Amino acid sequence: MPNTYSQLYIQIVFAVKGRHNLIKESFREELQKYISGIILEKQQKLLAIYCMPDHTHILVSIKPDLNISDLVRDIKSNSSLFIKQKDFCKSFSWQHGFGAFSYSKSQYLNVVNYILNQPVHHKTKSFREEYLDFLTKFEIQYDEKYVFEFYD
Repeated sequence: MPNTYSQLYIQIVFAVKGRHNLIKESFREELQKYISGIILEKQQKLLAIYCMPDHTHILVSIKPDLNISDLVRDIKSNSSLFIKQKDFCKSFSWQHGFGAFSYSKSQYLNVVNYILNQPVHHKTKSFREEYLDFLTKFEIQYDEKYVFEFYD
């Protein structure tokens, strides 16, 4: 789109099906690089990614002509297949759904640091607490039965 200018920062959060700790440290970086490639292939800009054992955070700068749901669908389906093909985990899949939260330019470095420090952050806060805090902070109405499966 000529003469279209934008600056859209979106944090995307999604979880492993059943909230199982299936993303192992032994392949976490390779998975993150693969997901980075998917985002780059879609001509979007990755700002931060961290795959925890049971969930993933991504911060992207996206173009306005891209549907966020399509991007997440492609990330989840392709990365799931990648994990199975590489024999990292035979029965891997992501839970249905995701969270998408928007930020301003002045906030994005804080979000990058937050994402890159996930292991430290989760020493004191569970994923459930974290995710529900996002929904509350962004004033998103939700029905608990449709939020990710939480087992903690």
